[in-house]
Amino acid sequence: MSEFAIIWDWIGFGVRWLHVITAIAWIGSSFYFIALDLGLRAHPDLPFGAHGEEWQVHGGGFYHIQKYLVAPEKMPEHLTWFKWESYATWLSGAALLMIVYWVGGELYLIDNNKAEISLFQGIAISALSLSVGWIVYDRLCKSGLAEHPILLMLILFVLLVIMGWAYNQVFTGRAMMLHLGAFTATIMSANVFFIIMPNQRIVVKDLQDGRMPDPKYGKIAKLRSTHNNYLTLPVLFLMLSNHYPLAFATQYNWIIAALVFLMGVTIRHFFNSMHARKGTPYWTWVVTAVLFIFIMWLSTAPLMYGDYDQEEVRGFTPVEQIYVNAEGFEEVSDIVQGRCSMCHAREPGYDGIHRAPKNVLLETPSEVAAAARQIYLQSGASNAMPPANVTWMEPSERAKIIRWYTEARSGLNKV
Repeated sequence: MSEFAIIWDWIGFGVRWLHVITAIAWIGSSFYFIALDLGLRAHPDLPFGAHGEEWQVHGGGFYHIQKYLVAPEKMPEHLTWFKWESYATWLSGAALLMIVYWVGGELYLIDNNKAEISLFQGIAISALSLSVGWIVYDRLCKSGLAEHPILLMLILFVLLVIMGWAYNQVFTGRAMMLHLGAFTATIMSANVFFIIMPNQRIVVKDLQDGRMPDPKYGKIAKLRSTHNNYLTLPVLFLMLSNHYPLAFATQYNWIIAALVFLMGVTIRHFFNSMHARKGTPYWTWVVTAVLFIFIMWLSTAPLMYGDYDQEEVRGFTPVEQIYVNAEGFEEVSDIVQGRCSMCHAREPGYDGIHRAPKNVLLETPSEVAAAARQIYLQSGASNAMPPANVTWMEPSERAKIIRWYTEARSGLNKV
């Protein structure tokens, strides 16, 4: 039923809202504690075992914070743990990935022009790759490379570049960007769940049992926390990328993603150095700007439109065939191609539009059928498209879209 599409879209919106809220909480606490840790000051009057302290002012009051590098002499009565921000961000992100890229996989996940795989195979690759990524990364961190953090970060960067390229061989550009972000976020959240929190619990248990905790657990947790700190900004970029075809719908999208990881390092290096009172390396902003300009060039360089050169010629999938057979499809196809395809085209004809918005093409019957749900939600159930109704889509045309989609859904429910 057409009502299901509306309900499902609102569920997706709600989960996306939750994901953004929890991500703000996680990233905010991560940035705060990294800045706090780097800004700690040592002096002779600190309590035994304290590594440094910091005075802060906020909200009309003063805060006096002390850090114990290993642990205090005895367990405090009250201890606040920071973990649910990470877990909730990953869980809501995983749910959102399933809603958009698994349920909507035929449109958003797999690209049969790159690899002829089934939707089930695409979902399997999506799920398994996230787990495999964590396993590889974890093994690297537990090897001797942990004693060489810069080399370890370089290897991690190479791993991320390889994954971006590999995702791009089977997924749409939009799905590649999002999955690379999910791949990275899985590493970050797994660091909290499998390494940082268990190590903290070992330290707490030692304190409760009257033992002096081993400093190695704090050292291991600090390494993983540092990795999370440098990966945060690229993950945010990848989360937002699905709104910008110039990022995901270009020939070199996986290279753009790789350069964004470098930008994340340069930006965080500036703030980490400043918070640690080791100077303000403004050269990092120059490097970041150069990388960003290069990304802009890559997105519009010659031959960037190679994947749009020829109009797609293919048959209909079984689901698309039902939309095609539904009463009113020819009329709706004409409406969409008349009102929407000047932007949603291989070579957009609308002034200022250089790439089809969100890489959605609506020039052929198969493309209209493939985007049936989006057409219904954007131009039937709502007036979102065309934006500001710049092509003067009539209410009667929107009504035809609704009738056609409802008819097609009735056909699908009978299958």
